[in-house]
Amino acid sequence: MRINSNKLLLGILIGILLGFLSGGFYPEFGKAIYFIGELFIKALLMLVVPLVMTSIIVGITGLGDIRKLGQIGRKTVIYYMSTTALSVIVGIFLVNLVNPGFISSEQDRIAFRGGETKNNVEYSISNNNLLLSKGKFENVYDNNFSIILTDQDSIYGEIKTNSTEYSVNILKWLDKNGSTTTPNKIGKGYIVDLRVNDRIKNKESSITAVLKNVFTGLIPKNLFKAMVDNDVLPLIMFSLLFGAMLTTLGPNGQVVVSFFRGVNEVIMKIIHLLMLVAPIGIGALIAGRLGNAGGFSDFIPELVRLSKYASTVIIGLLIHGMLTLPLILLFFGKRNVWRFTANMASSLTTAFSTASSSATLPVTMQCAVEKNKVSKRTASFVLPLGATINMDGTALYEAVAAIFIAQIYGIDLTSAQMVVIFLTATLAAIGAAGIPEAGLVTMVIVLQAVNLPIEGISLILIIDWFLDRCRTTINVWGDAVGSAVIDRQN
Repeated sequence: MRINSNKLLLGILIGILLGFLSGGFYPEFGKAIYFIGELFIKALLMLVVPLVMTSIIVGITGLGDIRKLGQIGRKTVIYYMSTTALSVIVGIFLVNLVNPGFISSEQDRIAFRGGETKNNVEYSISNNNLLLSKGKFENVYDNNFSIILTDQDSIYGEIKTNSTEYSVNILKWLDKNGSTTTPNKIGKGYIVDLRVNDRIKNKESSITAVLKNVFTGLIPKNLFKAMVDNDVLPLIMFSLLFGAMLTTLGPNGQVVVSFFRGVNEVIMKIIHLLMLVAPIGIGALIAGRLGNAGGFSDFIPELVRLSKYASTVIIGLLIHGMLTLPLILLFFGKRNVWRFTANMASSLTTAFSTASSSATLPVTMQCAVEKNKVSKRTASFVLPLGATINMDGTALYEAVAAIFIAQIYGIDLTSAQMVVIFLTATLAAIGAAGIPEAGLVTMVIVLQAVNLPIEGISLILIIDWFLDRCRTTINVWGDAVGSAVIDRQN
């Protein structure tokens, strides 16, 4: 059973709009219907394993000459590494041009990091940011509030200056135990909730460790466990090997090949059926996520407060998605950009809604093969691999966020550190899983590489769920363009 593609796209857009409105104005209602969206994501993820394995096996057995596999693999990896590197360059250039972390007025954002507790305040000023390294603030707000910083605490506030004095409006302080102290007055700066750092606790790693995990993860110790965990990369490797060996069996292997072709067709039929309820599931996802963020009343003020940072990320993603990738599609893929984009619209809107490249994979393959006529053998290899290792949007976001955090803390980065950020953001994105907010984990690697404070991630968490959807859309768009380019080159 099929649904008209234009009607499907219209339904998804209406679902996104209704999701934003219902979750924004009625947060409790949004949270109540979120389970519908979870069911939709689970249904998509349920199809990932059989789709990846059957499509790759069918694609490999259709190559004819198995030596073509090496050519496709080499070109695909070169393409993905190149576009990821280009996206990081765009992000680094833009964040240094806009400088979203620098204050622009006398009343703006400053960073306080804890050190040893002392009575005398020690501070330094860099790029118009005040950095408190050690000390104790007393007699804040007419002698009725004082605060002591330790090495577990961070505070952000608003600074007011005159010729000789600094006065600080403390926003909110949460210590390592989660105790909250709120002053009588509230400033306009950032709210740092140290408890949210539980999401990145014990995630410290390095590029070496990430790349080691990627390579060791190619060979599954237990194939069925990889299936249960939706661990796509080892399934890709097994399917490639299985399909390659099938081509050596001659007539005896045709029965098995026919079986996998039949299963693959059944999976595509299920995807068509699932698309009938996509607008409802997508609307529920958006409504629930916005409801969990507190609706418009809580989310919009934080988005405005972080608007300069969010705008830098979004503009960078737009440059990469609407300029870099279309030019690559036009010159190397020889495709009509507008028509190709329109045919991928259902996949891109699903990516925005689910914030997961892996969950979007079934829709991406359907759009690429059935609408954009990318050969099945190319799409079956390039797209599953892209959903695993190609993260253009994530790499750009990590570079922008790392430099933004450095600016907020008043830390001047050298040219050498910029190069390190470029390399680590590019490579760390390869290790980012195709699941929501996976970039937060690999962000730790980028920050550690240039000795930036990891707790700075707390600054961006409150709007990260929204930016995560934006960068996932670019990730999927990069995969789609890659399938067309590689298909053209083979």
